[in-house]
Amino acid sequence: MVFDKNYYKNEFERLLKHKEDTKFFVRKSSDTFKTKRFIKKGTDSFELTNYIKSSNQNAKDYWTITICYYSMLYMAKAAILTKGYETDDHYATQIALGHLLVPDEIEKEDLELLEQTHKIFEDDYVEYFEDARKESNVSRYSATKVYTERRVKEVFENARKFVSKLRVILEK
Repeated sequence: MVFDKNYYKNEFERLLKHKEDTKFFVRKSSDTFKTKRFIKKGTDSFELTNYIKSSNQNAKDYWTITICYYSMLYMAKAAILTKGYETDDHYATQIALGHLLVPDEIEKEDLELLEQTHKIFEDDYVEYFEDARKESNVSRYSATKVYTERRVKEVFENARKFVSKLRVILEK
């Protein structure tokens, strides 16, 4: 799947305007105090997946996928807050992540010239998030709770990369 920066921009603007009775999707926010809480929840959740993966619990695949996704969700919410926005929905978080954190090609070139490439949030990470969001949903609501070991390892590895990358970006 090719990352479409314009799609994320248009969808972000739509979600920013759209509100329901008690729900918002994306809104401006200056609640930066929440950033550290989300970082802690994200890193703690990911550390928990290591424990679950190493234990011999029957539900470990289900929990590994779910907790990996939530570790990514919390880190994404922290990063979005640093950009002055807050999300109230899993899909809106994915959209805000793609719109606010993935730089345009021109920005990437500028950062490379300044030798700050280690801080670029690539579109691959948005795909990791989207994949984990979908897989977590399947693992929670599907009638079967059986997952291949390969798929669990893939989700875990993507979550590891995602959380690590956002920690670098957020702890600058």
